Amino acid sequence: MSENLRELFAHHLIFVGGKGGVGKTTVAAALGVEAAASGRSCLLVSTDPAHSLGDIFDTPIGETKTALGERLWGLEIDPERRAEQHIEMVKAQMKALVHPRLYDDIDRQLELSKYSPGASEAALLERVAELMGEAGSRFDLVLFDTAPSGHTVRLLSLPDMMEAWTDGLLRNRERSSNLAAVLRNLGRKTENGDDLSMIDKPQNQPKDGISRQLNDVLQTRRRKFLVARDRLVDPAITAFILVVNPDKLSILESRKVVDLLRRFQIEVTSIVVNRVLPADVAVGAPGDFLDARRKQEQSYREEISKVFAQFTRVVVPLLRHDVHGIESIREIGRTLAKDWA
Repeated sequence: MSENLRELFAHHLIFVGGKGGVGKTTVAAALGVEAAASGRSCLLVSTDPAHSLGDIFDTPIGETKTALGERLWGLEIDPERRAEQHIEMVKAQMKALVHPRLYDDIDRQLELSKYSPGASEAALLERVAELMGEAGSRFDLVLFDTAPSGHTVRLLSLPDMMEAWTDGLLRNRERSSNLAAVLRNLGRKTENGDDLSMIDKPQNQPKDGISRQLNDVLQTRRRKFLVARDRLVDPAITAFILVVNPDKLSILESRKVVDLLRRFQIEVTSIVVNRVLPADVAVGAPGDFLDARRKQEQSYREEISKVFAQFTRVVVPLLRHDVHGIESIREIGRTLAKDWA
């Protein structure tokens, strides 16, 4: 194994991404197998709703951490299931803070929120943030098979968004309490828990008690995302790997990812050029289909070398067979271990 690959595995978090269909799940799986073989305990996490991680290992993988080998585990996040679990948790928290007559409204509104745009993604990002917290503690390395640009940008921006939302919600709560106090002073009888104080219990509460409970709940979630953001932008903790095929669309997509991450002062660590025609494949007479494909591929490989000149680049040849099962994953892993320079 090259020294550079050892340096890669010294990180606690690795994100592997790229355009759909370039083979990022295969590369992530191979890196996970190599990391485990080097002595690092590794959790492989798939965030793709299609989930091909279990197919590659020929092992059912779900929301529960599944052993894939010595020091290697796999997990597939189900965004819809996570969203449902999150909604149920929010329901319980809200019902602990409101008058019972509002329970039906809470159930109705939160059930509808399951189908709102972004609900599944929000649940997925929270699960990603949770799993990031296990890197360096429960596992030496957590390796994500994901789209690094979109998820990364959202994880980076969530703490600030949550702070603004939390502050706004608490200000609204304070205004509601102040209105209730004004009406009491005007002689109108009110009780804790009426419609003037939507977030309240029917019994008397210490002043600002409900606001404090609500703030604690929201700030706990925000801290989770703050920790994730700090880890994402630390190059000593997190590495980003892009998988690219020698074709035009894959190169264009990867350039966009590199530029987007740089806006947040994040550098891609390495480029894996995947599914390159092996050098020993026979070439026919001029004009032959395979000959034409090789010439086109060579031009794209030259473009990759020029566009991504500053990054470590590893070339993985196209196999004669599908990547399926541990032996074919190890075959890819051996190539990575040998050529990572």
